[in-house]
Amino acid sequence: MRQFDLSGKHAVITGGNSGIGNSIARTFAENGASVHILDLVEKQGKSVIQSLEAEKYKATFHICDVSKQKNVMTVFQIISKDHPVDILVNNAGIANIGNAENTSEEDFDQVYAVNVKGVYNCLHACIPIMRSNGGGVILNLASIVASVGLPDRFAYSMSKGAVVSMTLSVAKDYLSDNIRCNSISPARIHTPFVDGFLKKNYPGKEEEMFKKLEKTQPIGRMGRPEEVASLALFLCSDEAAFITGVDYPIDGGSINLNT
Repeated sequence: MRQFDLSGKHAVITGGNSGIGNSIARTFAENGASVHILDLVEKQGKSVIQSLEAEKYKATFHICDVSKQKNVMTVFQIISKDHPVDILVNNAGIANIGNAENTSEEDFDQVYAVNVKGVYNCLHACIPIMRSNGGGVILNLASIVASVGLPDRFAYSMSKGAVVSMTLSVAKDYLSDNIRCNSISPARIHTPFVDGFLKKNYPGKEEEMFKKLEKTQPIGRMGRPEEVASLALFLCSDEAAFITGVDYPIDGGSINLNT
């Protein structure tokens, strides 16, 4: 049997339409998993599924707002009706720019609703399914902002610190249920969000600003979504069966090597 084989496993990936989530969904499918993508944009989700199915991979799209518990519970009931959920990847999230003074209550609440409550809602829905089926693996997407101070990331940092804390809590609470829970903390990853941010805030200077952002990381470049997906594959595979309650930085040296 090949390493990191997910054949026969059903994996739920939230925010799987694009960026890191999409790379995780594809990587899992390539390694044998049946993937269930939860996202808000149905048209884009169906396009992603069609692309995977064209390559003979098993994939399903479910429209879902992770901030709405009733919606999340319904989706997980539908998925688990025919088969267990073996893997949950809590990837859906939104960013926010601002400090404690200029972050509005509305923006703070929105970040909390998606990045914190959204993770809770999926955990709340999925853990009973995993317990009844003898275990499973949960992977949460955090960020290096949970470990280091970055300017103008007040609400986002709050949310990702909560994700790491929830990871540790779940790992501890469900040891005896054969449920492993870890998190990944990326630094800046080159996703469509980065391109959109540069286009909106630095029109005409996108290439120049892109290079500046790359140089802020000690390794000299941004990470690639597929690199995060490879780490996710390992942590959700049987090869990582002895690993739980750990946050893994994937940061190009950003935490320990920045001066």
